Amino acid sequence: MFPVLTLEWLAWGKGLATSAGLIMAIGAQNAFLLTQSLRRQFHWPIALLCILFDSILITLGVAGLGVLISQSDLLMTLSRWGGGLFLLWFGLGAARRAFGQNSLQSGDTHAATLRKALLTTAAVTLLNPHAYIDTVVLIGSIGGQYEPDLRVWFAVGAISFSAIWFTALCVGARWLEPLFRNPLSWRILDGMICAMMWTIAVTLLISG
Repeated sequence: MFPVLTLEWLAWGKGLATSAGLIMAIGAQNAFLLTQSLRRQFHWPIALLCILFDSILITLGVAGLGVLISQSDLLMTLSRWGGGLFLLWFGLGAARRAFGQNSLQSGDTHAATLRKALLTTAAVTLLNPHAYIDTVVLIGSIGGQYEPDLRVWFAVGAISFSAIWFTALCVGARWLEPLFRNPLSWRILDGMICAMMWTIAVTLLISG
């Protein structure tokens, strides 16, 4: 017997699907967690913090904050320039690792302490305007179309995929670990991260 698809479950599924389409895109947050997962360095605390941040931002967005942010030209401009400059800096770090003499390897200390790892996670999340655009503005605006009771189900669905995705990054990285025993693989990964971060940064800075 198949379960009845009630409005609540449909809202949950819509939240799950919406979150999937946005969170799976490779950004600074995903790139940092993937890199730390490949090193087996503090990846689970990082994933938990990513889920926590997403949960808070999604909840705020569905509650109506996304509408307020999208209507403020000043907030959108500040987030665009602040995020663009941060992504340029983040990409520069990846470029240095890709072209430096000591390319990243599994034993290197990119985030040598738990405190540094969590602070970097907070930075790549809270200083990245895409995090707000995806979770607060886009997910929030879609969830805001539902009745108050159904918004909760939509938000839970969106948060559910966030938890699934970040857990999958931590677990799935072990399958890629043999590939990244070669220093060249780390150089290629860092080069790709640099290119993506700079592309997003330039897009942000020249938009609007």
